[in-house]
Amino acid sequence: MNVSLREKALRMLARRDHARVELAHKLSPHADSAQQLDALLDDLAARSLLSDERYAAARVHSRSARVGDARLAYELRSKGVSGELVKLALAGAEDELVRARQVWLRRFGNQPCVAGDAVERSRQIRFLVGRGFSGETVRRVLRGDLEDD
Repeated sequence: MNVSLREKALRMLARRDHARVELAHKLSPHADSAQQLDALLDDLAARSLLSDERYAAARVHSRSARVGDARLAYELRSKGVSGELVKLALAGAEDELVRARQVWLRRFGNQPCVAGDAVERSRQIRFLVGRGFSGETVRRVLRGDLEDD
């Protein structure tokens, strides 16, 4: 194995967790062969230095206060995390309704969305949907419905 490739991988992992696919993509220009890269990634995973599960949990923890479940799932899948690990990581996150309410309060304060003000209501809807919150969650936040059904 190329020592400099291992060093590059360890430096990247020392800064933050990476998904296996993401790390492979970053290291592939520096690898002599795909087999060498796979062997290195297998070794790092065997030593618990590389873990998609840990990456997903860390990513959800760091981003969940700002974005919804749909956005988190998209970001994780785009980094190569499996669907099952995405579901597990999202299950460990705080309730989406609570997070959406906190995001809405930070952005709009206690501004009630008056029934007659369609422009303001649509602006708030676009903001929350753009953050990746589900339509049902957005409706419940704007209604002021904080009870779980």
